[in-house]
Amino acid sequence: MSSSDLPLSGPLSGKLALVTGASRGIGAATAEALAAAGAHVVLTARTTGGLEEVEDRIHKAGGHATIAPLDLTDGESIGRLAQAVGGRWQALDILLLNAATLGALAAVPAIDAKEFARLLTLNIAAPQALIAAFDTMLRASGDARVVALTSSVVAPRAYWGAYGASKAALETLVGAYGEEMKNISAIRTHIVDPGATRTAMRARAFPGEDPASLKGPDAVAEAIVNLVTSDAPTGHRLRVEG
Repeated sequence: MSSSDLPLSGPLSGKLALVTGASRGIGAATAEALAAAGAHVVLTARTTGGLEEVEDRIHKAGGHATIAPLDLTDGESIGRLAQAVGGRWQALDILLLNAATLGALAAVPAIDAKEFARLLTLNIAAPQALIAAFDTMLRASGDARVVALTSSVVAPRAYWGAYGASKAALETLVGAYGEEMKNISAIRTHIVDPGATRTAMRARAFPGEDPASLKGPDAVAEAIVNLVTSDAPTGHRLRVEG
């Protein structure tokens, strides 16, 4: 690793972070906040143009980032990403599991099987594959954090069964990994419920809502940076109010 790879100052100086769904919304805002705190951020999403815009903003602010366009529903692409990242860095310090799809809001009997399968692939199978692919690099860190974005709809809510089930499964999966790792590594896992936030996904779910009444993604990003730079124990669950 060359000295130009990582910023020289900040609470996350010398750290490597990987953010999924980093082309917009909470993912983009958090990637920029992590870079501002000193981390080198690997940005992943399907949209190359969006990733390039985020990368450009990070570089203009004096930070460092690398884009890695990929489709997380393609399991082989995750393995290739891990190989590429592992060929450049020895350890991964922050893994932010942010990428997700809302799917159609529908009563449980009306859930479309094909859409449900894709939702589960992106929202739960891909995070598991990412954890598996980066497990060795996470264990190599002296203070690794795996942060998963969740939702209040993990508590059963009518018509939110598909999305809510995927987020409940994600919480259980990430929590189990944290329990497995806490006595044998420096890995800690955290769950973040961003609450009502001004994002494209929120707009699709609540089309009649005034976006001006919601907090912006920057508020969630700030909370996540504060979390990963704190001494919060593994299993800590944070809800971002506002």
